[in-house]
Amino acid sequence: MPASAAPVKPQPATVLLVRLVIARCSVNYAGRLSAHLPLATRLIMVKADGSVLVHSDGGSYKPLNWMSPPCRLAEAEGQWVVTAKSGEMLTITIEEILSDSSHELGIDPGLVKDGVESHLQELLAAQLQILGEGWRLVRREYPTAIGPVDLMCRDGAGVSVAVEIKRRGEIDGVEQLSRYLELLNRDPLLTPVRGIFAAQEIRPQARVLAEDRGIRCVTLDYDAMRGTDDGALRLF
Repeated sequence: MPASAAPVKPQPATVLLVRLVIARCSVNYAGRLSAHLPLATRLIMVKADGSVLVHSDGGSYKPLNWMSPPCRLAEAEGQWVVTAKSGEMLTITIEEILSDSSHELGIDPGLVKDGVESHLQELLAAQLQILGEGWRLVRREYPTAIGPVDLMCRDGAGVSVAVEIKRRGEIDGVEQLSRYLELLNRDPLLTPVRGIFAAQEIRPQARVLAEDRGIRCVTLDYDAMRGTDDGALRLF
């Protein structure tokens, strides 16, 4: 009589970690263009989604260089090579590691927008004629590897348009939309993808940056959109 098979041991669930490395390093990027960061002490972040980001002490939240998923990290003595599916390559040459730690962040509940901002998104999705004739909504909260785009639309000519909506339009919002557009334009089914930065109020510096990057700015009238602005009652 054949021996019974040994019981299969349950495999532990994979724990996704974010890795933080502080190191003296230089960085070279090769892809659509070439870029070089000379030797300095920097923070290298390897996120659970596979992205690799290189930060300095300045520059606020924006990394000096990064590689978005899907990409592959190969570590060798003194050198990390990050290769994207498109063939772009980020080479980090490490002279000295000062700190190397990994942490489990758990499940993130996501960004909770304030009532006005979320309502603006809902209203604009239902009133796309504000943006132009013949527009249609593809999806609200269109997913990307770095977060959802507020609205993904098609304009009257069928071109994809990503719309980022803010209550107050700041430079940070333009940077956020720029990162979405860079990622979305890698998708051959979507490209070319244009961008619209929509807000109740757009700061002059944010408008200049957006227009310099080919992003259209649209000022939203919240009261008019929700039907509480009666123009007949205005003095001017």
